[in-house]
Amino acid sequence: MVLSRFWLVIFISSITFVLFSLFSGSNYTIDHVLNGKKDDPILISEKYIDQIPAFIKDSINKSEEKTFTINRDTLNIDTTYVYKNKTVKIYSGVQKSDGLLPTCKSTLLDLILPLMAYLAFFCGLMELLIISGVSEKLARVLSPVFVKVFPSIPKNHPSISYMTLNFAANFLGLDSAATPFGLKAMESLQTINPEKDKASDAQIMFMCLHASGLTLIATSIIGYRAAANAANPADVMLPCIITSFIGTIAAFLIVGVKQKINFKSASLLIGLMMLIAAIVGLLMYVNHLDLIGKNYFTTNLSAIILIGIIVATLIFSFLKEKKFTEANTTVYEAFVSGANNGVKTGVTIFPYVLGMLVAISLFRNSGLFEIISNGLGFVFSNMGVSKEIVDALPVALLRPFSSAGSRGFLIDSMNTFGADSMTGRLSSIFQCSAESTFYVIAVYFGSVNIKNTRYALGTMLIVDVICVITAIFVASWFF
Repeated sequence: MVLSRFWLVIFISSITFVLFSLFSGSNYTIDHVLNGKKDDPILISEKYIDQIPAFIKDSINKSEEKTFTINRDTLNIDTTYVYKNKTVKIYSGVQKSDGLLPTCKSTLLDLILPLMAYLAFFCGLMELLIISGVSEKLARVLSPVFVKVFPSIPKNHPSISYMTLNFAANFLGLDSAATPFGLKAMESLQTINPEKDKASDAQIMFMCLHASGLTLIATSIIGYRAAANAANPADVMLPCIITSFIGTIAAFLIVGVKQKINFKSASLLIGLMMLIAAIVGLLMYVNHLDLIGKNYFTTNLSAIILIGIIVATLIFSFLKEKKFTEANTTVYEAFVSGANNGVKTGVTIFPYVLGMLVAISLFRNSGLFEIISNGLGFVFSNMGVSKEIVDALPVALLRPFSSAGSRGFLIDSMNTFGADSMTGRLSSIFQCSAESTFYVIAVYFGSVNIKNTRYALGTMLIVDVICVITAIFVASWFF
C-alpha cells in the first residue's frame, strides 16, 4: 500500500510540475520528458534568425553546419544555436535521464532481457542444486542460525540455502548472481507465506538485509575509480565495508525489534561473530598487499568464487546423477527446466520494474529531483556541513531510486572534483553502501505478486539514511 501511494505521488507530482513549468514559461517544451534521451541537448527556445544577436547570426552564416555553440566556461552549460527551416533552435544543458518512452524501451532491452539471461542461467544451476541435494545440506548446516533470524521459517527449509547464496553473492559483489538467488529465495518464502498478497515477516527481514548492501569486494566501485585515475582505486574498500556492515546491523536490529527476535541467542551471536571475524581476517590480508596486489586480489576473488560455485555444482550433480534419474530427468534437462523458470520470472517482474523506472524517469526529468537536491544542499550548507560533503549528496539522494542514475552522478563527481577528493571518495562510499531501494522492492515483491509490503519500504529508507550518515562520518575519519 505504501509503495503504491508513493508511486502515485511521484507520478502525479512530476506530471503536475512538468505542466506547470510549461504553462509558466519555465520550459519551452516538454517533449524531452516523453521522447528525450539521456545526455541529449534540451531545447529551451526557438527564434527567427533576425531576433538573435548579430555576432551569433554571423557565426551561424559562416558555419557549414549552420550551428554555433557558446562555450562559457567549465562550470556552466553550453548554449547551442541551430539554424533550420528559417528558425534558430536554441539548446542549453543536457537531459539527466531517458524520457518516458525511451525508458520503456531501455527497461526491456537493456535491463529485463539481460536480467532474464542471468535468471535463466543461475536458476538452471539452482535446479541442479535442488535435485542433487546440495541446497538441502546447506540448509541443514545453516538452520541453527537462520531459524533465530527467521523464526517463522521451518528448520531445514530450502529458502535458507537460497538466501545464503544471495547474501554470499552480495558480499562478494556478484550482482548478476545475487538477483537470481534472491528471487528464488522470495519464491521459496512465498510457499510458506499464509497471506499471499502480503509480505511475511521472513520476506521483510530478507529484503531489508539484502537491501542493506553488505559488500566485501566493491569490484565495480574500484573499477570506476581506476577509470577516473585514482591514485589507489581500492582505498575506499574499508570505508565501504564499515558503512554497509553498520547498515546491515541497523536493518537487522530495526526489523528484529519489530518482529521480537531473541538477540541473546547463542547461535545467533556465534554466527555474527563468525561474520565479523571473516570480514576482519580478509581486511587484514588485503591490507598488507601493495597497490598492484590489492587490485589483482579484488579483481579476481569474486570471479574465482563464482566460477568455483558453477564448477562445484556441475561436479556434484555428476556425482549424484542417480538422483536425477530417480526424478525422471537428466542433469542437462534439469538445467533447462530451471532456466525456463528463470525466464518466466523475468517476464513476471517486467511490469513492476517498468512502472517504477518510468515514474523515476518522470521525477528526474520534471526538474523536481534537482529542486529537492539543491534545496537540501542549501539547508546542509547553512548548517555548517562542508561543501565537499554537500557536493556528494546527489549520489546519496538518487541511490534509492536509480543505481544507474546515482552511478552517473558518481562518475560526474569524480570527473569534476577528482577521484581522490573528499567528494569523489564519499560519492563512492554512498554508491556501494546500499541498494536501489525502490527498484529492489519492485523486482523482489513483484516476482511473487505481493501488493502489501507492510513496513519493508519504511525500514529500507531508514537504513538508507543511516548508511548516508555513517558514510559521512567514516569518510571524514579516513580521509
